[in-house]
Amino acid sequence: MDAFASLLRWLDLAGSAVFAASGALVAARKGLDAVGFVVIAVVTGFGGGTLRDLLLGRMPPFWLQDPTWLAIASAVALLVFFLGHRLESRFQALLWADALGLALYAVLGAEIALLAGAQPWAAVLLGTVTATFGGVVRDVICNEIPLLLRQEIYALAALAGAAVFVLLRIEGVWRDPALLAGLATGFGIRAIAIRRGWSLPAYRP
Repeated sequence: MDAFASLLRWLDLAGSAVFAASGALVAARKGLDAVGFVVIAVVTGFGGGTLRDLLLGRMPPFWLQDPTWLAIASAVALLVFFLGHRLESRFQALLWADALGLALYAVLGAEIALLAGAQPWAAVLLGTVTATFGGVVRDVICNEIPLLLRQEIYALAALAGAAVFVLLRIEGVWRDPALLAGLATGFGIRAIAIRRGWSLPAYRP
């Protein structure tokens, strides 16, 4: 495994772990048992990447090729199960964990799509799907309106991060700086929206 492939793997594992944590925090808010924690963590961590792999024809999906992903997601879920009560605000912890996972998966999904031969515009969309779909599945299972469909600046942050990364790659910028720029863009937009309470306008009849 070359250095860049190793970097992608570690980013993928980090993104899965962060999203698994956000899923487990939702499970904590809902008062689920340990099995529920693991299930919600797994679908949150792997939902977006699974849909991406299916759309790209990469079979089987990434987490079925190596048990490391399931092990990490399960470990994170159980860690939150036993220690989550120590967090003063589980909702705030959820927002920040989700913001980091969103940014990581947006650029990672876009890079995987480019490596698979996708067109730049498709890579941006697949990066956005990778970053958001797991959260949609999580919220639907937990009977909440998905964060993606609320007034939150959420999918827009993922789209911006993926777009910055893809545009830089098209212009010939090296992968590592492009990844960092896309990550900073996606996380920065989402972080500012959280801190300042920014949201998109909603329909008013």
